Amino acid sequence: MVDGDRPRGAALLDALERGELRVASPDGAGGWTVHAWIKLAILELFRESEVCAMGLESEWPGGAAAPFRDKSPLRVRRFTEADGVRIVPGGSAVRRGAHLGRGVVCMPPMYVNVGAFVGERTMIDSHALIGSCAQVGSDVHVSAGAQIGGVLEPPAARPVIVEDGAFVGGNVGLYEGVSVGREAVIAAGVVLSATTPVFDLVGERTLRGTREHPLAIPARSVVVPGTRPARGGWAEGEGLQQACGLIVKRRDAGTAAATALENALR
Repeated sequence: MVDGDRPRGAALLDALERGELRVASPDGAGGWTVHAWIKLAILELFRESEVCAMGLESEWPGGAAAPFRDKSPLRVRRFTEADGVRIVPGGSAVRRGAHLGRGVVCMPPMYVNVGAFVGERTMIDSHALIGSCAQVGSDVHVSAGAQIGGVLEPPAARPVIVEDGAFVGGNVGLYEGVSVGREAVIAAGVVLSATTPVFDLVGERTLRGTREHPLAIPARSVVVPGTRPARGGWAEGEGLQQACGLIVKRRDAGTAAATALENALR
């Protein structure tokens, strides 16, 4: 179904899978444009679709019950050799309406949700999540246990964005529209939301975001977990700390070597 020039239903999911449509796209000036109508169309799919039985096979022999139940259009994607995507056996799933570029490698178990975009040659490691509408560039490494959160509502809100060549370490959490610049490194254990403060030790500045304008990590920054003193007399007396991020340097040859993808695994 197509509404004017805007596809709906299965046509929308097909266009998202081919990468012809994206929930957010580079604006050519270093920023991103959010296409809220696509989010609204995905939400419409959820509202108007029935929940049905589904599974890993189109038909279940002997009348056996299918193991899963979900909204009828949002089945698990199937890939062919022509797609150029490698999904290793072991419990992974890519939902309809998600784009995976050629050369993407998916290690089990992992999950990519509807509306997400994953660029060419990106590695999605075990127990990693690419949430609904998240935008992940090419040549990105999403390490084991990393959580790239989804943002469907509000429709105008920026999704989580990870630009080309970035490295997302193990057990990292990126939520609420955080953006990670090109070739940045987010070290293991860092958790960033829209308003998490990040202290740039190189530029001697503090980076902050809001719900309307979420945190943005500059290109080639290396971010590690940090803490800062909690405010208030009682907190100070107890020596309490709050989590934050620390930019400790810009990416260099040594960092690139330490975070390089293992080509042999491909």
